[in-house]
Amino acid sequence: MRNEESILIPTPPQFSFEECLWFLNRNFDDCMLTIRDHCIYKALQLNGERVLIRVSEAEGAINVDILLGSIDKGVLTSYISEWFDLERDIQPFYTLLAAEPSMAYMAEKYQGLRLVSITDMFEAICWSIIGQQINLTFAYKLKRRLVELFGSKMVYEGESHYIFPEAEVLAQIEPEELKSLQFSQRKAEYIIIVARAFAEGIVSKQKVMELPALPEKQKLLTDLKGVGIWTANYVLMKSLREPASIPHGDVGLLQALQNHRVIERRDETELIARFFEKYQGWESYLVFYLWRSLSVKDT
Repeated sequence: MRNEESILIPTPPQFSFEECLWFLNRNFDDCMLTIRDHCIYKALQLNGERVLIRVSEAEGAINVDILLGSIDKGVLTSYISEWFDLERDIQPFYTLLAAEPSMAYMAEKYQGLRLVSITDMFEAICWSIIGQQINLTFAYKLKRRLVELFGSKMVYEGESHYIFPEAEVLAQIEPEELKSLQFSQRKAEYIIIVARAFAEGIVSKQKVMELPALPEKQKLLTDLKGVGIWTANYVLMKSLREPASIPHGDVGLLQALQNHRVIERRDETELIARFFEKYQGWESYLVFYLWRSLSVKDT
């Protein structure tokens, strides 16, 4: 029986908790959540309130148990809905996939996979910078070191659950403090520059959201030193689910396009552009599903 500190959030058709859980549980050392017994444990800071939640699957719904702290349940419901993209009808995307022989299998094989977001744009940018030109395993190690040193935590049953550092905190540190964690000089500088921009209100998720079109959103982000167009597109895709935001040049994306015989060579930019034109309004979802396809051999 659920207690009063639990909420049920109905899920839409074409939603798979299993597929979303797969994405969050890919054997990387992710310090931002813990997955155990088919449940997600995650510490959050929303509207100035800290809370630890346990997220699990229920029939036709997502069950959220509030383990530590308290929060307005409407705020928490909105967060979960944004995290798992519950408001979106993805059937039109599946219709587009079905019209493409090489892509049609995705609608069935990955049915219900949602574009799982990084709702905190500051965190998304920092994560992109951390991951530049290194492998994912080392990137997750750097992220853990950053979060454990400068973030906050909640302890439940002897286990620590971390919240990503606030921009105001990272804005006050010096590059040497990050270099001691094995950050390169440039990455250390870039993260502090971005932190100061967010702390001073020069950039915010709300400001980006209010801009009228993708080019303006890209420019606001790429004006930040250390944020190139790939990073801007990744952040817009993962934090805002900007439909047309494609991280062109991404190695995984190019590999998936080759696997599906969309391109033969990775420099065939015109072919890639024409291919994505067929998925107008769903480009970022297609990128996410192509990334998903890399986990299996039978593409």
